[in-house]
Amino acid sequence: MYIPQHFRISDLPALHDVIDRHAFAVIVTTGGGGAPFATHLPFYLQRGEGPNGTLYAHMARANPHWGAFDGAREALVIFQGEHGYVTPAWYEGAENVPTWNYLAVHAYGAPRVIEEPAQERRVLETLVEMNESPREEPWSTARLSEGYMERMRKGIVAFSMPIERIEGKFKISQNRPPADRDRVIANFSRSDRAGDRALAAVMSEYYTGH
Repeated sequence: MYIPQHFRISDLPALHDVIDRHAFAVIVTTGGGGAPFATHLPFYLQRGEGPNGTLYAHMARANPHWGAFDGAREALVIFQGEHGYVTPAWYEGAENVPTWNYLAVHAYGAPRVIEEPAQERRVLETLVEMNESPREEPWSTARLSEGYMERMRKGIVAFSMPIERIEGKFKISQNRPPADRDRVIANFSRSDRAGDRALAAVMSEYYTGH
């Protein structure tokens, strides 16, 4: 990923926070002919496993992508964080151009298929719990019969990917004067789009700490 120095983020907890907030990501590998192959999946992160954390997910067994998950070939997982359009009308100067503010995290590693049934089931249940926990009445796999759960489990492949390298790019107006940044944050805060308001909150927190 192209990252100008003023947009580069190396703080691992900050990168992990983006992964946790935006866990639906894209995993990309290259096939035998060198062509990229991508799958969109929900992931979860275990921060304490390995120096950069470990990602877990599962996909349909019918998806041929998991055949590349041998623990040797590198994959890239792309997490798209908060983002929004910035109009030049928000800047003080007369001559400016539009841009896009965004957060992105790229995680690299060699995914490996999980063969052990109990560990595979833990991946399934953890993903369910992670996404159900905000609900007032969370659904649980405990509501399913063992027979049904086993049939469903046979239709998927779970895998883990220790993060060997991680890159972060937070392009959030660091190259603009403070007055311009303040106006960008204020306008995002007033937006009708929840994503814009979330980006304003991220920018405010970033500049409070810097």
